[in-house]
Amino acid sequence: MRLAETLRPAKKVPTVWWSSPNPMSLKPNRSTMVILIVGEFIFGLGDSLLIAAGVGNTPWTVLAEGIADTAEVWTIGEATFLVSIAVMFLWIPIKETPGIGTILNIIIIALTIHVMVPILPQSENFLVSILMASSGIVLVGIGSTMYLTANLGPGPRDGWMTGLQRATGVPIGRVRITIESSVLVIGILLGGTFGIGTILFAVTIGPVVASCLSIASRIDSTTG
Repeated sequence: MRLAETLRPAKKVPTVWWSSPNPMSLKPNRSTMVILIVGEFIFGLGDSLLIAAGVGNTPWTVLAEGIADTAEVWTIGEATFLVSIAVMFLWIPIKETPGIGTILNIIIIALTIHVMVPILPQSENFLVSILMASSGIVLVGIGSTMYLTANLGPGPRDGWMTGLQRATGVPIGRVRITIESSVLVIGILLGGTFGIGTILFAVTIGPVVASCLSIASRIDSTTG
């Protein structure tokens, strides 16, 4: 019963002891920065596991892989970095402002993918691949929770999504589905890997992040 209560999905990002009171702070607490950086590394590691599993990437990574395969001069990590920079330019017309967390999100996640994907084992067993993909989704959920609760600026994709919602008034769920569906279709057309891992990610990542946010809130109430 206690475990079920702990894992009950949170309805919003909680404010915890390591959260920055100012998302635009240029001098956040050291503990906040450590949690942010570790969280973004864990996110990148989770994304790398999904790639190595070979059964389908996240929608944005399908796009990055498709771009990398088409260009033939970039790794998937480098393409991830370039996609993130391109998305940042889309912030300009909707007047979004990046924070330290936004910039580090672009650098750390792309660098982690660039370094980890070549050294992770490539699975040839379907069950092992599903286990790798599932582990990657959990790590993405944990990493997302850590950088979201740090409150030092959204990732480039999250900021674009929330900015579009604010600018257009369209419900956030519809904005997210439209963006990620469009990105996924383009990525598939460019040759990115779409499969059961992509579907598994789409179905589970929301509940996983929400449950991880609930755990973060519980940790805060225990240590606070």
